Amino acid sequence: MITLRQFSSKPETIPTATSWYLSDLGESRGRQDLFTKQAPQRLKALREHALIESAVSSNRIEGVTVDQTRVRTIVLGKTHLRDRDEEEVRGYRNALKLIHEQGSRLKVSEDTILKLHKLTRGDIWDAGKYKEKESDIIEKYTDGRSRVRFKTVSAAKTPSYMDQLTELWKDSLREQWVHPLIALAAFNLDFLCIHPFRDGNGRVSRLLMLLQLYHLGYEVGRYISIERIIEHNKERYYETLEQSSQGWHEGKHDPWPYINYVLFILRTAYREFEERVGQTTSPRGAKTELITSAIMHAIGSFRIADIQRECPGVSVDMIRQVLKALQAGKRVKCLGLGQNARWQKTRKW
Repeated sequence: MITLRQFSSKPETIPTATSWYLSDLGESRGRQDLFTKQAPQRLKALREHALIESAVSSNRIEGVTVDQTRVRTIVLGKTHLRDRDEEEVRGYRNALKLIHEQGSRLKVSEDTILKLHKLTRGDIWDAGKYKEKESDIIEKYTDGRSRVRFKTVSAAKTPSYMDQLTELWKDSLREQWVHPLIALAAFNLDFLCIHPFRDGNGRVSRLLMLLQLYHLGYEVGRYISIERIIEHNKERYYETLEQSSQGWHEGKHDPWPYINYVLFILRTAYREFEERVGQTTSPRGAKTELITSAIMHAIGSFRIADIQRECPGVSVDMIRQVLKALQAGKRVKCLGLGQNARWQKTRKW
C-alpha cells in the first residue's frame, strides 16, 4: 500500500518504457474482442491448456511439483489425490475456476483474498488466515548461508496494511491516479511486500492479478497462462522484486522495475495469445499446435521432457508423433538415441 499511496499524488511523468508497454497493451486489448469473436471454438482448447499450465506453473515457482503423467488428472479430474503437492495444485485449479466463472462478482477485498488463500492451501491449519508470526523473506545459498532479502510487515500490523491496500486499490480506480495497469502492478508489489500469509503469498498474488485484469477488461489470462510466463522469467521476477522493494517501508523505493516487469509479462501473454489463435486451426489440432509452438520457441537443443514441461497434460506419445512429423519435413533433427536424446531445430523454421 506504500506504492499506491505514493501514486495518490498523481505523478506527472512515468518512464518511457512504461508508456511503450501501456501503448502496446492498449492495442492488444482493442484486438482482443476481434480474436474472441472470430474464433470462439478455437479458444476452448486454449482455455483448458491455460488452466493446466497455470495450476502447475504457479505452484512450481514455489517448489511444489507433481508427476507430469498425472497433471491432467489432477487439474481436470476428480480422482483421489496422492499427496500434499497434488492437493495444492488442485486447490489452485479451484481458485482459478472461481475467478474464471465468477470474476465479475468477486470484489478485490480482504474476504476474497482470504478465500483465495484458503482454496490454494487446502486443509492446512492456517489456510485463509493472516500470518501469526513474523515471516521475513529469506534467501538461502547452496553453501548453507542465508540472508534476509526483505523484512516484511509485522504480523500485528498485517490486517491494518491489508485493509488500507484494498481501500487504496478502490480509490486508485475511482480517482484515476495512474493508468489502471500501473495501479495493478503497484498493488501486486505492495501485496508481496506486506507478505500477509505464512506461506502461499506468491500464488495468491498471481490469482489477484488475474482477477484484477478481468475487472479491467484484459482477458488474456483466460487463454494464456500468465503464471507460466512468469515462471519462464522467474529470475527477472525475483530481481525486479528485490530492486523495487528496497526502501519500501520508508516510501523511498523505486517501483518501476517491478511495474515494468509486470507489464512485460502481460505484453508477452498477449503476443502469444494472438500467435496461438492464429495457429490453432481447429480444436482437434490444438494439442499439435501447442507442441509445435513449444518447439518453435525452444532455445538451442531440447529433450522430449523439456517439451512436455511446456505442455503439461500432453502425452509423451503425442509429442513423439509431432516430432516425427517435423523430422519427416526436415524441420527438426534428432541428435542422439534413447528417451533422453536431444533434438535440434533446422533452418526451415
